[in-house]
Amino acid sequence: MSRRGRIGEKKTKYDPIFKNQLITRLAYHIMKNGKKSLAFKILYRVFLNIKKKTEKNPLYVLRQAIQKITPDITVKIIRIGGFNKRIPLEVGYTQGQMLAIRWLLDASNKRTGKTMALRLSDELIDAAKNIGYAIRNKEDIYEMVEENRVYIRLRNAK
Repeated sequence: MSRRGRIGEKKTKYDPIFKNQLITRLAYHIMKNGKKSLAFKILYRVFLNIKKKTEKNPLYVLRQAIQKITPDITVKIIRIGGFNKRIPLEVGYTQGQMLAIRWLLDASNKRTGKTMALRLSDELIDAAKNIGYAIRNKEDIYEMVEENRVYIRLRNAK
């Protein structure tokens, strides 16, 4: 019996308070050792901090930050003729969103000092303002794409 591939797309559940899938995805990436309730507590503290600091709807700030971090194109390393080439590839919406969430959490983990809720809220606010480590990561990817634009023709040569 073949077990290759997925038959249907996996559905993400909605979070209990905001009824939003993006929050659930973010909580699943924050979660360590299966502690989902702790991940949701951290996220709700993040939203309280954003509300205090910006006086805006925290869900709006989250969407704006994720939208600004999400890449349209990325590079993939392929070995051709003994050399590793970085080939620019377009990224789908969900894959781009997952990259944005991963970069956001990596950037918040690199910040020093405070609790995870404070670090993540600061990073979300910075990303919504188009500054911060996660935005810098996206800009670095775009620089790599510009440097390796020559290899676009190798996209299908695998």
